[in-house]
Amino acid sequence: MPITETDIRHLRRCVELAAEALADGDEPFGSVLVDGAGAVLFEDRNRVKGGDQTRHPEFEIARWSAANMSPAERAAATVYTSGEHCPMCAAAHGWVGLGRIVYATSSAQLQGWLREWDVPAAPVAALPITDVVPGVRVDGPVDELAAEVESLHRRRFARAR
Repeated sequence: MPITETDIRHLRRCVELAAEALADGDEPFGSVLVDGAGAVLFEDRNRVKGGDQTRHPEFEIARWSAANMSPAERAAATVYTSGEHCPMCAAAHGWVGLGRIVYATSSAQLQGWLREWDVPAAPVAALPITDVVPGVRVDGPVDELAAEVESLHRRRFARAR
């Protein structure tokens, strides 16, 4: 599907949530769940700074949707996120049967930035969402948001040094 102005609006909110996470000392990721009619149902940001590396917003969306939405509602929903799902989050998305995923920046982009900044690789391989959940509808990256997301990650790693 082509990226729409509505998609851009929701992705901008994801980037705002990622900035909130960074301001709170966390990793800069944010996500929004939108139902089939376009209403925002749930949003969150990374909360891994306490040591629980499963506290990704996409994983929280999957858990929330499983508890609060029917299978048909989940299938009609869209998950927007500042960065492409990691394999854990992609699997959670697939297991609960959520619909379309739209991301601002890809895992490949993030991995490229991290190599450029000499940041050690994460302990989990970065895989495209469709390698984990074949058949899911995925759109992204969105070039107009890449510089802003890159800046958030650059600030994250500048703090760590």
